[in-house]
Amino acid sequence: MNTPTSHQILTHNGKPAFAVIPYAEYRQLMERTGARPDEEVTLPHEVVKMSTLGGMSLIRAWREHLGLTQEDVARRMGITQPAYAKIEGGKTQPRIATCKRLAAAMGIEWEQLME
Repeated sequence: MNTPTSHQILTHNGKPAFAVIPYAEYRQLMERTGARPDEEVTLPHEVVKMSTLGGMSLIRAWREHLGLTQEDVARRMGITQPAYAKIEGGKTQPRIATCKRLAAAMGIEWEQLME
């Protein structure tokens, strides 16, 4: 049985670009992930500059902004430096659970690592 929904898919250049969902569903999704949708997440200008103009991942930009080495963050996460390097240099956004561990290791909010 298909339940009618009020979702809307917006396209750009013929490809799906955005999904519009009712606000109540959005709030439920955010609560399930532990996000705080009503709180503003900010990034220092230096981090944004390193990420956008410097071409580095947001994770690397944060690490360098905080003056940490890959070894520092890896040790705090309980993983090896090569394993951390794969996360930092990855081509895809890490899972939320990984972002939460990264954020805890860096002393920032996990939402600040979401690109």
